[in-house]
Amino acid sequence: MIPAAFDYVAPSTVDDAVRALAEAGEDAKVLAGGQSLLPVLRMRLADPGKLIDLARIPELRGVREERNALVIGAMTTHYEVQRDPLVAEHAALLARATDTVADPQVRHRGTFGGSLAHADPAGDLPAPALALDAEMVVCGMDGRRTIPAADFFQDFFTTALGPGEILVEVRVPKYPGWHAHYEKFNRVAQAWSMVAVAAAIRTEGEMIAESRVALTNMASVPVRARGVEEALVGRPATAESIRAAAEHAAEGTNPTSDANADVDYRRQLARVLTGRAVTSAVTA
Repeated sequence: MIPAAFDYVAPSTVDDAVRALAEAGEDAKVLAGGQSLLPVLRMRLADPGKLIDLARIPELRGVREERNALVIGAMTTHYEVQRDPLVAEHAALLARATDTVADPQVRHRGTFGGSLAHADPAGDLPAPALALDAEMVVCGMDGRRTIPAADFFQDFFTTALGPGEILVEVRVPKYPGWHAHYEKFNRVAQAWSMVAVAAAIRTEGEMIAESRVALTNMASVPVRARGVEEALVGRPATAESIRAAAEHAAEGTNPTSDANADVDYRRQLARVLTGRAVTSAVTA
């Protein structure tokens, strides 16, 4: 199908983009990578009067260091995140998860911030962002504000972005020396995950000193597996300890049934994939 007619604007600064969004109000859509929005427009499931394209705003791209954090521009592509040496060194979990996003074509066009703002519960980046305590920096007519990842994702395809606000960058604390893995289960290659697990582990000798585990597609938002984290810390990084901790993976989750899997199957997947993710992380 062909999208309905709309006005198009490509601002060159964040201020201009925010101004254009404020002028258009609810009749506007923001275009980042377009990998989710363009199919919706073609099927006419969305009919905006104005499309605001962020692709020509240089300050929204790139990865940089600021003391104890990495700052990732919202328009940085998945491919750029995947290959960035700072991400590999300080936030390897993001690189591991980005490796699994769709296919090379999508990773070259899709954007880090666009995926987070889309807030698909089956998307691959919200759970790692939650596990790493990322912070979303958003900008509106009243200026900038910072939203913790734990507060940013609110429901299916719903975030804490207010009317007229744009996600401009994501701040991720540094985790040098941590081991990470993203374990994803899908029915066919390049598909959305039925369940996935983001795990970041810090070991001291043979013991697990710290752990961060979050789940994809086990609720309407990404979920921290707190029971797993607590069961891992202070325990040896053995198959027995990891298996016992993984039994807590489905606690506090609220998965849905659909054509791919029912609730019980997803809960079992969460337990199995958590064991695999943590094992792969500590043996990396």
